[in-house]
Amino acid sequence: MIDLALTDEQKAFRDALRKFAKNEMASLVDEYEDRAEYPQFIFKKIGELGYLGARFPEEFGGSGGDTMFSVIMSEELGYVSPGIYLGIYVHLYLAMSGILLFGNSDQKNKYLVPGIRGDMIGAWGFAEPGAGSDPGSMTTRAKKEGDDFIINGTKMFITNGTFADFVVVTAVTDSSLGMKGISLFIVDKETPGFSVSKKLKKMGMKASEAAELVFDECRVPASNMLGKENTGFMAAMGTLTEGRIVAAAFAVGMARAAYDAALDYAKTRYQFGQPIGKFQGIQWMLADMATQIEAAKLLTYQAAWLAGKGAPHIKESSMAKLFATEMASKVCAEAVQIHGGYGFMDEYPVSRFYRDCKLLEIGEGTSQIHRNTIARSIGL
Repeated sequence: MIDLALTDEQKAFRDALRKFAKNEMASLVDEYEDRAEYPQFIFKKIGELGYLGARFPEEFGGSGGDTMFSVIMSEELGYVSPGIYLGIYVHLYLAMSGILLFGNSDQKNKYLVPGIRGDMIGAWGFAEPGAGSDPGSMTTRAKKEGDDFIINGTKMFITNGTFADFVVVTAVTDSSLGMKGISLFIVDKETPGFSVSKKLKKMGMKASEAAELVFDECRVPASNMLGKENTGFMAAMGTLTEGRIVAAAFAVGMARAAYDAALDYAKTRYQFGQPIGKFQGIQWMLADMATQIEAAKLLTYQAAWLAGKGAPHIKESSMAKLFATEMASKVCAEAVQIHGGYGFMDEYPVSRFYRDCKLLEIGEGTSQIHRNTIARSIGL
C-alpha cells in the first residue's frame, strides 16, 4: 500500500525550509529579478544549514534522505522564488546527482563534498543550439588524445553557466553509435578552451542566469569522465528521471504560490459591493485551481514514494512532470485573470509566476516527450 504521509523528520525539514525561504530568500526576489542576476551567496547560506545535502549520503556530508526530501525542498523553495530556486535545482538534481550516480570515489569527494557545503556550484551541459529533445543531433565532440579528451562544441540554455565552478557536459565520443556514443565529462571552470560565450536574456526565471558555453579544443583529463565511455546518454537519462519528479514538485510549489495570491486577492478585492470571491465564476476558478494542485501533488508524491522504495517509476515520473507543469501554467494563467489588470503589472507576483512557469513545460523533457514516454509505458 502506498503511504504518502510525511514522516516527522520530513515535516521538520519542510518547516525549516519554509523558515529559511521566508527569512533568507523572500527579501531577495524583487532585487535580483530586476537585475536579472543570481544571488550566488545563497548557496553558502543554505549549504551551511545542511539543506543542500538532504538527498546525499552521509559520507559526503549529506543527511542520507530519499527522494521525498528533494520533493519537499523543490516545493517549498519554488513557492518563494522560482528563479532563485532554479539555480539550486540545477546544481543539486542535475550536476551533483549525475556525479553521485555515476562518479567514482575521487570525483565524489572532489565535487560532492564542497557542493553540499555550498562552496562549489555546478551546471548541467546537455542542450545545444541544434539539439535539445533529440540527443542524436548533438554536435559537441570529445576525442581521446593520450590521457585527455579534447572537447569541441557549444552548449545552450545552461543555467548557472555564467558562474558555475564546474559543468557536467555531454559529448559524442563515438558518432557511429548514435545516442549510444555519448559520454559524460566534468569540466572545471578554469579548464583551457572552456568559455562563457554570452549570458542569455530570458522571458522568465530572471533571477537565475543562463548562458551559452563554448568548448574550443578544451582539454579535459580522462579522469574527469563520468562513468564508462559511450554510456553518457543512459547516465543522463538516469539523472533526469529523478529530476523530473523534483521538477513536478517545483511546479506544485509555483502553482501554490499563484493560487494563494489569487485567493487572497479574491477575498480583498471589492467589486459591485462585495469581494470578488463571492461571485460564483471566481469561486469555480479557485475551486478548480485547488483541485488541480492537489492532484498534481499526489502524482508527484506517488512517484517520489516509488523512487524511494527503489521501485520502477519512469511512467509515474513522466506523468507527474507532465501533469504538474501543465497544471502550473493553467493555475498561473487563472491567477492573472483573477487579478484582472493588476495581474498584468509587474508589482504583483502573479505576473512573474506567469512568465516563470512555462520553462517547466520545456526543461527536463518537454510535455510532448513525456507523452511519448507514457504512451510507450502503456504498450503503444
